[in-house]
Amino acid sequence: MLASEVLQELVGVLGRENVLTEQEDLLTYAYDATAAMKHHKPDVVVSPLSTEQVAEIVKIAVRYKVPIYPRGSGTNLSGGTIPTEGGIVLSMLNLNNILELDQDNLTATVQPGVIIQALNDEAGKHGLIYPPDPGTVTTATMGGSVSECSGGLRGLKYGVTKHYIMGLTIVLANGDIIRWGGKTVKNVSGYDLVALFTGAEGTLGIITEIIVKLIPAPEARKSILAVFDDLDKAGNAIAAIIRNKIIPATLEIMDKDTIQTVENFVHAGLPLEAEAVLLCEVDGYKEVVEREAVLVEKILKEEGATQVKIARDDKERDLLWLARRSALPALAQKRPTTVLEDATVPRSKIPDMLKAIRKIALKYNLQIATFGHAGDGNLHPTILTDERDLEEMKRVHLAVDEIFQVAISLGGTLSGEHGIGIAKMKFLDMEFGEAGVAALRRIKEALDPNYVLNPGKIVRRD
Repeated sequence: MLASEVLQELVGVLGRENVLTEQEDLLTYAYDATAAMKHHKPDVVVSPLSTEQVAEIVKIAVRYKVPIYPRGSGTNLSGGTIPTEGGIVLSMLNLNNILELDQDNLTATVQPGVIIQALNDEAGKHGLIYPPDPGTVTTATMGGSVSECSGGLRGLKYGVTKHYIMGLTIVLANGDIIRWGGKTVKNVSGYDLVALFTGAEGTLGIITEIIVKLIPAPEARKSILAVFDDLDKAGNAIAAIIRNKIIPATLEIMDKDTIQTVENFVHAGLPLEAEAVLLCEVDGYKEVVEREAVLVEKILKEEGATQVKIARDDKERDLLWLARRSALPALAQKRPTTVLEDATVPRSKIPDMLKAIRKIALKYNLQIATFGHAGDGNLHPTILTDERDLEEMKRVHLAVDEIFQVAISLGGTLSGEHGIGIAKMKFLDMEFGEAGVAALRRIKEALDPNYVLNPGKIVRRD
C-alpha cells in the first residue's frame, strides 16, 4: 500500500481525475500481452499531460522510494510493463499529440502516446512514411515502440526503430529533464544517449517526446505469394533472394500450422496443403519494382516453389498482408495459452533455425507454429499450450530454453524486437556473459541508482 502522502502529492500534481486507485482499474494494468506471465497490480495508475508533470511524478517516486513503471498500450511481449513491485504505473496514453511534421527536414516530433499508425496516416498526407512497422501498428504507441526498439515487417530493407530515432526528451530518475539529439542528419556531440535510451525499456529514463526520421513513400510496390511443399526449400529461397542482391521491403514466412490457422481465420485464399509460404514485397521506383518482381518470381521457382502468385491490385495485396498480420491472433484461438518467442539469427542461418525448431517441437511433444520476418532473420516460434497444464508447461520452458540456446549458437540474439523485460533476463548471461551483464547493471545504477524506474526488467540488483 502506498502512503497516503504519496497519493495526495500525485493528486496535487495531476488532479483527481488522472489518478486511479480503484481495484478494477488497477487490475487492467497488472499484465501486458506476454503469455504465461504472473500478474502484479500497481498501487496507483497516473496519467500525466506534460513532460513537467512526468518530472514531478518521478520526484515524488524518488522521494518516497516508490517504483514507477512507464506504459503505453501494453502490447509488448516480454513482460516489460508489468509492475512487479507494485507502486506507480505511469500511463503515457494522454501524451498523444503529433507536435510537428517538418517536410523540409523530413522529421516528425511526437509524444509517446501517439499510435504508430496515426503517425503514418499523417505522414502519408505529405507523401512520407515512418518505416518501422510492428505487427500491432494500429494499437502500439511510439513511446512503447522506442522503449522496446520494435522491429516489424519492413525491417529487412528499412531497418528497425533505432534507425529512425533522431532526438528524445527524457525525464531522468532524479526528475531532471534532458533533450538529446535533434533534427540534424549529423550529430556526434557527446555520448549517443538517443541510442542508449532506445530499447532501454524505461529502465534508464522516461521518454516524453520523440523526433523521428521520415522518408519519401515508395512510388510503387508489388506483393508476391510463394507456395512450398517443403519448409527447407522456403528457408533456402530466402537466402537465395538475398544472395542475388535483391532486398525486398518485406520477406515473411508462415509454416503449415500457421497457414491453416490463419486461412480459417481470415479466408485469404492461402493454400491449406502447403508446408510453407513466403510473402514478399518489393517497392521503390516503378521500373525497378517491375524488374525485381520478375527476378524474385524466377528465383522462387528455381528454389522449388510449387506456385508463385503476384497480387494483381491493392485489394489482393491487402488481403495477403492481413493474413500475415493475423498470424498471432489466429493462433491464439487454438489453445488457451500462446507463448510467442523472438528467436533471431543471421538470415543465412534461417534454414538451420527452422530445422532446429521442428526438432525441438518433436523432442518435447509440443505444437510449435512458426512465422516471422524471415528476411531479416527474426522468427517467431509460437508454442500453443495451456498454462494450467503444469506438466506441459515444464516442457514448454525447456523448449524455450533450447530455442534460445540454438539461436545463440548460430550467431543470433535473444531478441530481435520484443525486448528482454522479465521473460528473457535469465538468458542474458548466455548472450553477453557475466561481464557483459555486469556492464549493463553498471549503466542502470549510474542513471537509476535506487532502481526506481521499471525495476525487475533487463537486469536485477546484485
